[in-house]
Amino acid sequence: MFGSLTKKFQELSYALSKEKVLTEKNISDAVRDVRLALLDADVGYTVVSEFIKKVKAKAIGSEGVKGVSAGDQFIKIVHEELVSLMGSDEAHLDVKKPFSKILICGLQGSGKTTHAAKLAKMFKEKFGKKPLLVALDLQRPAAILQLETLGKSIDVPVFSLPNEKNPVVVAKEALKEIEYDLFIFDTAGRLHVDDELMDELNRVKKIVSPNEVIFIANSASGQDAVKIAKEFDEKIGITGSILTMLDGTTRAGAALSIREITKKPLLFEGVGEKLDDFRVFNPVSMADRILGMGDIINLVKKAEEQFSEEENAELEKKLRKSTFTFDDYLKQMKAIQKMGSIKGLLKMMPGMPELPDLDDSEKEFSKIEAMILSMTKEERVGKAELVPARRRRIAKGSGTTIDDVNRLVKGFKELLKFAKLLPGLKKKFSRGEAEGLFNSR
Repeated sequence: MFGSLTKKFQELSYALSKEKVLTEKNISDAVRDVRLALLDADVGYTVVSEFIKKVKAKAIGSEGVKGVSAGDQFIKIVHEELVSLMGSDEAHLDVKKPFSKILICGLQGSGKTTHAAKLAKMFKEKFGKKPLLVALDLQRPAAILQLETLGKSIDVPVFSLPNEKNPVVVAKEALKEIEYDLFIFDTAGRLHVDDELMDELNRVKKIVSPNEVIFIANSASGQDAVKIAKEFDEKIGITGSILTMLDGTTRAGAALSIREITKKPLLFEGVGEKLDDFRVFNPVSMADRILGMGDIINLVKKAEEQFSEEENAELEKKLRKSTFTFDDYLKQMKAIQKMGSIKGLLKMMPGMPELPDLDDSEKEFSKIEAMILSMTKEERVGKAELVPARRRRIAKGSGTTIDDVNRLVKGFKELLKFAKLLPGLKKKFSRGEAEGLFNSR
């Protein structure tokens, strides 16, 4: 994600790292490079201009910090402004009260139906809501069937009137289902914005009186998504957006522009096709990813979902006593498998390179298991240093390569670092998401 933009920021940081302090000259050069990088990433011109103005003013007014390079100081300023641009904090939905209603809108093909189901799944499983999905897309062939299939997969009912052609009638009838405390309306889209679409949405909105009107923004379309979001906001009145397709080679235009242009928050992000590939949008996390700093915030959240307090306590005890071994690592990897693909998790760690050969997490885990089982008892518990000769023997015994073994050792060390940081990170980033998500803006 954001590969080209991230690479340019990393190159800029490296170039500035050779400078001892920030000067007007190197600041001017740096902001010029940032401007070009953002424009190339399809970020809107007005957004870029205002962003550059703030970065330059803060950089020129900053004082040098002993032991901190000019590059690190400048990137810190850019990071702060990126976070501010995207909203600073996680936004909250106004759906705490019973009988709450969410209206999903956007163009055809943006992922409205799938993300309606993702929202339903999240609210049901994480927050104990009783959602009802309402099929209001009466234009697209098989739209109702798609929603019903998704609803069945997450055990959430779908309300539809297959023979009805008026979505207002369907919406009105759905609201009679008073046993549900959250209604998610999946509306029709078009291939482009038109008056018919907007008129239909406004009629539905008047009947539904939703707590939230959420625009689904295809992040792969960059500035087009921003322009469309602005039109929907002006004609319908959105309360926030969901960024979809953030798992591909996305440009940064939508992520960095949509909040600034609409003045409405980014609420969630879709990071894959599975219904679990969905999370709360966090501006700090997104800024980290754009600048190539990993994604510790979401890594911690994933870890909290998989590791119990007892397991964390046992892990911390082993770390304090320096008794964490490759056997423990194998046990941790089995739990980590449940958190997602190994490649995806390693990419969340700061400083980790692209690992194109880790797409098949099951295959990779089998290799890791084989390598650890090929170690001697002394090697697994850390009593024997894994010198090159030992690594070659492990590679041969496990049917892998020396590069595979080197990656295993590096991954072990990275997990060790992460595990040592986990208690502090949990205190810093765990701010009662379950409660906060329901608070009114």
